[in-house]
Amino acid sequence: MNRIEKIQEFLKTSPKDNFLRHALALEYIKLGDDAKARSLLEEILNEFPDYVGSYYHLGKLLERNGETTLAVHCYEKGMHAALSANDRHAYSELQSAYEELAY
Repeated sequence: MNRIEKIQEFLKTSPKDNFLRHALALEYIKLGDDAKARSLLEEILNEFPDYVGSYYHLGKLLERNGETTLAVHCYEKGMHAALSANDRHAYSELQSAYEELAY
């Protein structure tokens, strides 16, 4: 059983587990399946906008696909969420990605 299959099995019993959904999205990114990864990351952030870790990966995915404006917006929302969560490390990573893209 590969990683995706294992994560999908875990999700059967915990379908709203953000850690598992985020991990599954990262596996899809590794495989180059940006559509599935994007869908999962957007789903997480729509349901749980305070799940800070997904903003960075969604932003990078949007960047790779030439959706610069959406990526900038994603980083901005992520920085706000990171400040609200007092997560300075995530804020710094999001700010760095934002500045590289916006300037």
